[in-house]
Formats: sequence, structure tokens, C-alpha cells
Amino acid sequence: MSSELIAIDRLGAGDVAGGLALSDAAGWNQSADDWSFFIAAGAAFGVRDERGALIATAAALPYDADTGWISMVLVAAAHRHRGIASQLVDACVASLREAGRTPVLDATPAGAAVYAKTGFVAGFAFERWQGDGAAPVGDSSGSVVAAGSAHVETLIDLDRGAGGVDRAALWRAFLARPDTRAWLAERGDGFALRRAGRRATQTGPVVAARADDALDLVSAALAGVAGRIFIDVPVHCTALASELARRGFTRQRSFVRMALGDAHAAAARERVFALAGPEFG
Repeated sequence: MSSELIAIDRLGAGDVAGGLALSDAAGWNQSADDWSFFIAAGAAFGVRDERGALIATAAALPYDADTGWISMVLVAAAHRHRGIASQLVDACVASLREAGRTPVLDATPAGAAVYAKTGFVAGFAFERWQGDGAAPVGDSSGSVVAAGSAHVETLIDLDRGAGGVDRAALWRAFLARPDTRAWLAERGDGFALRRAGRRATQTGPVVAARADDALDLVSAALAGVAGRIFIDVPVHCTALASELARRGFTRQRSFVRMALGDAHAAAARERVFALAGPEFG
């Protein structure tokens, strides 16, 4: 493996299409709106070829004063095994640590082994489930209500309280998109969110006080979706996994949450039943 130093650029608004081309080539689910958020709200880095085309990326999102998120580590197939990804991740780590934030990320099993060598500590595991929106859904109308613009602060507060991280900017960006939908538990102690992705509708986060409430919220979020759905579920949420299997969903791939030198930052949160996706946590 080559360890040659490479020129790393800070990405700008004009790089959305290049980033999207890389995630499309990898078969990932990020949209142009997602890439715009990585670039505008965080520190997105890239490497270009001799023609100026983007061949590799990574992004760091500063969620709050204590925590930042690393994702979108992508290298075009023809440029792998040169140490590019490692140098981009190092740039993301430096960006977050310089501001006093703990870097956190969601890794594939293969990636986890690499990150562990650089000091990242493994926390909980989760699985991506894939299904079809045409699958039958139950009736949750008595326990779930649709959330609108008047509920933005409520949703942000619930997400912060359940996950321990302030992601207000991410939530406002999600809720500003025309295809995003959200639901609140009738008691106001949980929610589910659904948004459009590039390859599938993404359901999550889902926060609930009890497993039964999570099932009702997921039922609402799955209802009426045409086509493929992704939902990322922590492995300890066995009731939700069983319900997804009953609906015909299958496990697609697995991930592990990791944090740089801080096991608590990568720990499972008991009220979080589904995640926003590996790119957002």
C-alpha cells in the first residue's frame, strides 16, 4: 500500500455532483441534498485526478460542542489501495479534534478493523434492513400523529434527549425537504422520520419510550411508501427486527458504531430504535 502524500481539497457547492457520482458508483443511498448538507454544514474533503475530477471524499459534521460525525469515505475503484482514504479520514479527525469534538462514525466490519488500529473504540452493532413499501402494515392511527412545521423544536429536543447529541441543524435540513415526513407518538415521547434517498426511502431515526411504541411509529412511517425502504436497526432492538422480518424485510448489511478513544460516545441508546443512517448516525 502506498503512503504517498496527496493534495486534499476542501469541497464546495460545485462538488455536489462529483460527490454524488462517487456515492452512486458505490451503490450508496445519499442524495444531492445530503451532499449539499455535508459540504455546507461540515468540513467535506476531496482528492482530484489530474483533470480535476473528484476521485475520493470524506466528510466531518460538527454536531455540537462535544461530538462530530465522520462519513462519506469514498474512493473511486481505480484509485484504491494508495492510502487516500486514510489521509482523508485523518483530515476529518483533525478538523473535529481541533475544535474539541470526539469523532464518531459507523463502520462496516472490514472498516472497523482498520479504524480500531487508529484508536477508534467499538460500541453497538446495527443492521440495515431492506424491504418493499408494498408490504402489509398495521393500523397505528390511535397512537401516532403526523408532525409538521410546528413540531420542529419538539423533534429536535426528543432526538437530543434520546441520542445525547444535538443535531438541530441536521433536523432542520431534513424537515425542509419536500419529501420528508415525520410522526409523533401520541404521548409526545417519541417520533419517526422518513426521507427520500437516492436508491430507497430511508426510515429513521425512530425514538420511543417502549418497543410497542416504536412498532407503531415504524408502521406509520412504512405506510404508503412505493418501492424500496431502508431502515437501520440496532441489534438489541429484537422486537422491531422480528416485525420487519414478518413484513418481508431482509438484512442487507451490518455496521458497528465507533468513537475515537471514547467508548461512551459509541454506546447504544435505549430509546433509539432506528438510526438516521451510517452517514448521519
